[in-house]
Amino acid sequence: MAQTDEFGEELADFVRRVAELKAARSVPADDLPTVLDAAIFELDHVAGKLWPWYESLSSTGPSGVASVDRQEQQLLKALFQRVPVPVALVDRETVVRRLNLAATSFTGVRAGYATGRPLTGFLAHADRAAFRSQAAAVARGEGDRSLTVHLQQQPAVPVRATLTALRPSGEPRTAVLVVLQPADSRVPSPERVPGPVPTLTETTRHAALMDLVDAMTTALLSGPVGDPAGVLERAAGVLHGRFADWVVADVAGAARLSRTTVLAPSDSGEGARDVAAQDPAVCPLVVEAARGGSTALPVRPEDPDAFGRDTSGAPILVRANVTSLLCVPLTTAPGPVQGVLTLFRSGARRAFSMAEAQAMDMMSRHLSLAMSTPR
Repeated sequence: MAQTDEFGEELADFVRRVAELKAARSVPADDLPTVLDAAIFELDHVAGKLWPWYESLSSTGPSGVASVDRQEQQLLKALFQRVPVPVALVDRETVVRRLNLAATSFTGVRAGYATGRPLTGFLAHADRAAFRSQAAAVARGEGDRSLTVHLQQQPAVPVRATLTALRPSGEPRTAVLVVLQPADSRVPSPERVPGPVPTLTETTRHAALMDLVDAMTTALLSGPVGDPAGVLERAAGVLHGRFADWVVADVAGAARLSRTTVLAPSDSGEGARDVAAQDPAVCPLVVEAARGGSTALPVRPEDPDAFGRDTSGAPILVRANVTSLLCVPLTTAPGPVQGVLTLFRSGARRAFSMAEAQAMDMMSRHLSLAMSTPR
């Protein structure tokens, strides 16, 4: 590439000199021999240097260079995937661009699911701000960083995250390479990596999720179908308390969303009535879920106005002390969104996990089918 650039500069200089020689044709006849000598010198330069240089570059050619580049890129991708250390490539906002095989095993998150999502979403919420700050500093060129974090699925295991800047070829912005390893060992081995063997806590949570799915299926099959509001009311009764502190259901009508069900904690007071009287159109999370059909799973939501405000002007997420929420569109692809179900967890209750979000996504499809089935 450097030789091609240099050849281009030489050729551009030659073109400029030829233009000057053309302009010199108007000089007096006595001075023409000098101009002719200069023209012959330029022709010799082309024949003796530029032309052989061009042939040398043409022998490899753009296709040859591109082929070599592709082979190198494929080799680097293979090395990235096979390196035994858990490695992730993220941007300055910590959005995952690549996750190697060791990292998927280490974090318990599939590469296809992680790509396009912030890496901070897989960390304990207490570590997220610090990790984002360090990643931004590395991307700005302020040097490599290292810090201890905790994975959301293994909060008791300290993990050492080492961050270094990387400029991928052909890209204008600096990326950040993140290397993960247990804080108490220098090189993670398969025995020390948090593996697929479930703990008693994980097994208990999985059993509770299966019980919830069974209860939801029973509620949907034992009641009338084709009544969207009624279906959502039965589903909210299953989810309230055992799965979420707040359950808010909105049905998508012909023109707009309408709020049909609000189940809140017993001590919510006027808060439940304010949420029930709220127009779903002023809730950005609900509107986005209804429009795009994608689930939102923010832990400690950064935007206090994401679910609108109550009649006093206070953000509902702040008033309800929401620490984790799930906003799930009710749809069966490729059909339209028939409603939106929003779940809040408040106070010290454990945040929604990825496994719970996946189970809720499955139940949302069952709900959508029950809502759309003819009476």
